[in-house]
Formats: sequence, structure tokens, C-alpha cells
Amino acid sequence: MQNDQEFGIAAEAALDGLKRHLVARGEEEPAVFEVERRKGKLNVLFDHPDARFEISPNTPLHQIWICALATSFKLNWDSRMEEFILPRTGETLIALVERLIGERRAA
Repeated sequence: MQNDQEFGIAAEAALDGLKRHLVARGEEEPAVFEVERRKGKLNVLFDHPDARFEISPNTPLHQIWICALATSFKLNWDSRMEEFILPRTGETLIALVERLIGERRAA
């Protein structure tokens, strides 16, 4: 990522893609969560018990941050894959959010 503008474009596309993925997933199975996009952030809202995942761009660091399950996840842009990934696991944004939703449901 060369600059803030390139990061902003990539982050917007990633969050939009994640939102589309989650909305489509919600249509395939009974809704266990709602997806809300506000003020540049994407929130995944759960009813039982009341909980939320917050997914937001961090422009100064050129990362996407996820606050979920009492943990912070910081994803970096991988220019080879052209996706945001979690460095320690190699998970893409969508794969990580899917795993976190599964862990939340299992808890």
C-alpha cells in the first residue's frame, strides 16, 4: 500500500465485499446476526446474548482492525493476494470473520 488514498479504496472494497458476503450468508441460513455499515465501520450485531463485532479501517497504519470476542485483530494488506490478511494465520478478512462468527456461536 503506497498511500492513504490507495488504502482507503482497498479498505472500502474489502468492507463492501465482506458486507455482501455476510448478507448473502444470512439469506442462506437462519439469521444469527445483522450487518450494519455506519461511519466507515462495519458492525456485525448478535441478539443472543447481545454482542457486536466492529470492523474498521485504521488509515494511519493501513490496516483493518476487528474487535471481536474480547480480542483485537489487525489485518495487513497483502499485495500478492490483493487482500487484507491476518499475518499470524494468513486468514483473509472474510475467512477470519467467518471463523469468529463460528467461535461466537459455539460459545
